[in-house]
Order: sequence, then C-alpha cells, then structure tokens
Amino acid sequence: MPRFSVIVPAYKVQAYLHACLESVLSQSCPDLELIPVDDASPDACGAIIDEFAARDARVRPVRLARNQGPGPARNAGMAEATGDYLLFLDGDDTLAPGALEAIADRLKETGEPDVLVHDYARTCWTGEAIRDQAFVQLTEQGPAPFRLEDRPGLLRLPMVAWNKAYRREFAAGFAFPPGHYEDAPWTYEVLLTAESIATLDRVCVHHRQRRTAGTRRHFEVFEQYDRVFAFLTERPELAPWRPVLFRRMLDTLTAVLARLPRGTRAEFLRLARAHCRRHRAPGAPASPRERLRHALVRLGLHRTYRTLRLAAALRRKAVKLTVKLAGTLRSAALRLHYRIQLRLPLRQDRAVFCAYGGQGHGCNPGALEQAFRTHAPHIRTAWIAHPGHHHTIPVGTRRITPGTAAYWTALARSRYLIDNEGLRLIKRPGQIVVQTQHGTPLKHMGLDLRERPAAAADMDFDALLDTVDTWDYVVSANRHSTLTWERVHPGAYRTLEYGQPRNDVFQQATSADVTRLRESLGIPENAVAILYAPTHRDYRRTQRTTLDLDHVVSRLGPRFVILARAHRRCGGPLAPDATSRQVIDVTAQPSVESLCLASDALLTDYSSIMFDYANLDRPIVLHADDQEAYEAARGTYFDVRAFPPGAVARSEDELIDIFATGHWRGSRSAQLRAAFRTRFCPYDDGRAAERVVRHVVFGEKGLPPVVPPAERHPVPSAACRARTPLTVPPQQAAPLSLTDRF
Repeated sequence: MPRFSVIVPAYKVQAYLHACLESVLSQSCPDLELIPVDDASPDACGAIIDEFAARDARVRPVRLARNQGPGPARNAGMAEATGDYLLFLDGDDTLAPGALEAIADRLKETGEPDVLVHDYARTCWTGEAIRDQAFVQLTEQGPAPFRLEDRPGLLRLPMVAWNKAYRREFAAGFAFPPGHYEDAPWTYEVLLTAESIATLDRVCVHHRQRRTAGTRRHFEVFEQYDRVFAFLTERPELAPWRPVLFRRMLDTLTAVLARLPRGTRAEFLRLARAHCRRHRAPGAPASPRERLRHALVRLGLHRTYRTLRLAAALRRKAVKLTVKLAGTLRSAALRLHYRIQLRLPLRQDRAVFCAYGGQGHGCNPGALEQAFRTHAPHIRTAWIAHPGHHHTIPVGTRRITPGTAAYWTALARSRYLIDNEGLRLIKRPGQIVVQTQHGTPLKHMGLDLRERPAAAADMDFDALLDTVDTWDYVVSANRHSTLTWERVHPGAYRTLEYGQPRNDVFQQATSADVTRLRESLGIPENAVAILYAPTHRDYRRTQRTTLDLDHVVSRLGPRFVILARAHRRCGGPLAPDATSRQVIDVTAQPSVESLCLASDALLTDYSSIMFDYANLDRPIVLHADDQEAYEAARGTYFDVRAFPPGAVARSEDELIDIFATGHWRGSRSAQLRAAFRTRFCPYDDGRAAERVVRHVVFGEKGLPPVVPPAERHPVPSAACRARTPLTVPPQQAAPLSLTDRF
C-alpha cells in the first residue's frame, strides 16, 4: 500500500501533461502511485500516459470510454486508489519539488488528520508565479489537528481540490459532482465533516492559469451551490454554517461576474437574484465594500452594477491623471531646483556615494565611503539609496533618497561623487567623479554590447558615452580590467589600477569575524558551506537555477550546506522550491563579501565574483553547463574553462562528483587558483580603498606599496581550520571521469 495516490484527470492538456506527470514521479518521496485518468481526450494525452506507464510501474492509468469532465474522472481515479492519502492534480499543474516529502512529514507530525490543507502558487501564462493571498490562513501556529470551527478562516481559501491531501478512508464517503465548479461541493462537504484538519504553510502545487475566454459554463456555478445548500439541509447539525457559506457564495458569484462577457452579465445577475432569494441566510460579517458588491449580485441590479463600474473606471482615470499631473509639476520643480543648486558654490567637504542605482551600502563605493571616513574624516559623506535599503547605511552617514530635492542638491554641490554604475548629472568644474565599476569583467560590457542585442536590451550607447565623459577616475583591479574598461568605456578619465576596494575586507577580517558571520547565517559548526552565486542569463526570461540544489546536497550528505544567492537582477530567491534545511537562501543578505567570508568554497559559473573570491585563496568550482548559449547571447573576454580558478563541471553529476571525491580542494585545484589569483588579484592586499582616497583627495604619489599575492595571509575558511576530511563516502560518489575537468 503506497503512502500517496496522486490522481490526475487529463483532457486536452497534451502540452502540459508530461511536466505534470514528471513532477510527481521525480518527487524525493517515492512511496506513491500515480493514477492518470484519460478522460477520452482527443489529443495525445492517452499516448503520453502510456509512455509513462511503460517506464514506471508506479503509474496506473485509467481510461474512460467517453468524456465526463474532471469530477467524474477524479471519482474514477479514486475507485482505483490504494494509497493512505489522496492528492488531486489538474493535468496542467505540477507538484513542487519536495512537496510530497513535506506533506508526509506534516501528516506524521499532526497525527494523520483527515485533511491536510497546503498552499499553492498560480502560474500565469506569462510564466509569473503568484502565491495565493490567503496563505496567512495556513499558519502552523497553534494546536493541530483541529476542526473547522476552530479555524473557520480556512473557508476563505479557494474552494479547489488540489490544495489538500485527503485520508483515503475518510474521502471514500464523498464524490465529485459533474459539471464546472465541481470543486466547491466537494471541498465544503469535506471540510465541514472532517474530524481532524491540519495545515502546511508551504507551496506544494503550481497551478497553471491558462488563457481562457468567458463561456456559459460559468453558469454551472448555480447548480453546484444548490448541491452545497442541499447538503446543509440534509445535515441539520451544519445549519450554523449556512450564513458563512451564503457569504462565500456571494464572493464566488461576484468573482464570476467579473469574468463573464458583457452580453451575458444581465442574465447572470437575474439568475443570481433568484438563487440568493432561494438560499438567503444573512448573518455572516462583511466589510462595507463587500456588502455593496453582495447587494448588487443579490438584488440583480445590472444597471446599477454597470453604472458603478463606469464610475469606478472614471475615478481611476481621474486619479491617474491627477497623479500624472502632480508628477509633472514635481519633476518641473525638481529640475528648477537642480538648476538653482548648480549655480551655488560647491561644498568642498562633501562626498556622495551610490551603488547599483540606489541599492544598499556596499560594493566598491561602500568600501570607499568607509575609507573616506577613516583617512579623510574632514569630508562629510552621504549615501544615495532607496528607503528600503536605508537600514544598510552606517550610522553617521547621511541617507539620501533618489529623486528628492536633497538628491539633486547632493549631485549639484558635492565635490566628490563615487558610483559603480553611472550617475546621470551635469558635471561642474571642480567636481571629481570616481567610477569604481563592480567587478573584473568576464562578460562583454559597454560598447562591446552593440553586437549583443539580447544583452544590451534597450541600452542607450550615446547616453553611456555622455556619462563616461563625466568621469575623472576609473578604479581598476588588474591589467585585464584596465585594458577592457578603456576600450569599452572610451574617455579622458585616468585609470587607478590600485585593486578592488570591496576586497579589502578579505585581508582585514579575522577568524572571529568568520565565526560570527557563520553563526548569523545559521551554518552548523562543522558544516562545509558552499556559496552558490550564478550570474544573470540574458537569454532567459526566468532566472531559476538549472541545478537541483536539494538533489545536490542529498548526494553530498549532511556535512554540506549550500548558501544560495541570486543575482541582483533575478528579482527573487534562487531556489524558491528548495525544501532541504541544507539549502539556505541568502539572496536578501546585503553584503556578498560577508557571504564569501562565511563560506568554505565558491560555486559559480561566469560571475565576476570568482575574481573577488580568489583573494580568499579558498576553493572555487565552476558549473559551466551552458557555455555555448551564454557565449552566443553575452560573450566573454576569455574562455574561463581554458583558464579556470579551479575545477570545472559541465553537468550536475560532474559537479556532485567533484565535491564527493574531494577534487574541489585538491592539489590541481590549488594550482589553478594560484595562477588565477596571480593574474587577476595583483593589488588586492587590503589597502586598495586607502590608495584611492589618498590619490583622489590628497593627490599623494607615494602610495602604500603593494603586498604580492604569495605573501598575503587571508583568513582561512572554517573547513581548513577544522582539519578533517571533506569527502563523501565512496558509495555516494558518481562514477565519472575527471580527466577533462581541469
């Protein structure tokens, strides 16, 4: 008897069915049976089901002689199910990785309840995944299991079948009705009669929101709610729930009305009025706005409904025009303010800093701001950042919000302007603009992107050159960077080949700092922490990693931990579906330098972080599984596989093998890292920021001498200090050749 029976009705979903079935069979919890039900689908659904059944004995197909709809198809699947718990998926949905394992753990934790309600995310046709707004009802605080009267807020969740797991013996007493909106009667009956319910605050299903036009099938909602209230009538003990379900019906009818074509709304409202009279049960609380919408549906006021919708549309337009006018007036006022400030004297004791267009304190400008306060304390510093990043700015540094009057004043009157991307400004005589860049360039940058439209996007190259013309200095980490920047950003500036200021911390940190950082990130004391930091892919619309991080750490064993950090352009966590406690999302951490110090090894691809991390003299592993695609879209200045900082993996299995066999920190990896460090880190001895400040502010020529890489002693990683073997037992290692890895 399997633990789970996953039932999937399939009808005209041939484009999505393969992904649906694969998401079930690839679960980390293999104790399941998959029951796809071919609802007499006229497309290739039946053939796809046959293919899966032929390759995996856990697939038990069911075929219907004629199309009956999702409700009867699920009933047919239930009749064949033998698992402890039932789960339902639509044929175009997918189970999130690790979902069944998380459900199994929660079921065991809560004493095998009748129903477990979990969360889901809607996947729009655009690819965007949106978590349901009512997920707050799934909080796991408080006793569990419970009955519905203890947590009535669960009825505010969508009444669907695929966001729950059902104990099969309990669910055997229910059946799905035919027709559209068949989930509503099933869900209400199950929740109202369940003796024990539990929740799981985790996205377990990705529900595809397909593009569909409004049809008359929406009118079937009335028949389904007739079934709901008939069920309440049959069970007098459930009468107290009638007002609540009446209000939920009004919520549903209101939502359906908004999706209907215009020509059918009047008819729908007439039927809704009759329906509400038949089942009316006032008493459930509602907000004033909800009461208004409910009244329109309950009374069938079609003309009033149209009038209010028109009034609301006019109001939105009026608000939009008002906001636009206010924005225009504000912009004009700020432009005038900026022009006035440009005519006032420069403040010789002011320096303003910015990183990544207004993000938090960090990168090279952050290191230079700290160096200004240390070596030039007579200069007052200010940092430009959006309000959400103000907490990262040190105490004593003025906070400036982009686009405000203070922002334009700072740009107009500060003597020193330090940035890592490019501030748009009118440069005044006497102002000094320092461009720090943000890393050693591996991928194509600047004017080289003219031949790379996918990477350049809507870059304005004329505006780029206008910005370059405002630069006085460009900070460079090495000769490769100097030659590249002067070619792709041609201008009259002077290059300061002094090292990367943001890397000074690597030479200045102590073992106590590393220990403190690891504790703050929740890294176990004896764990090997791998920082995974891939770069942005210009040729991909979504930036989800191709690595299955859960699978990687499960193969490497409990000693390893992955710190997953998404690129700043990713827009979200790198692995949102990761369930293992060995995968820690660190995307929100403001300082990537701190993450480098806390880790024992770096795993990356084509990111410039490899040049910074080499200063720590810790192992670096490259995962270059899409080199050709990346080269075609973005291009690189040299083949990193020919001159790598360490071992190179071309697939997930090779990557696991590199760590499992210890080659990630072997002698060959150390030799490659030493050569890479000598070439790209000649000046990063912990005093790069000091050199920049002494030259730019004081005009000093005799700057502190550079300590050669071979004579530096960066703080060792926690793994090196542990002095214990860091390999995985041989039985877990993948049997792959290592001859072409280095």
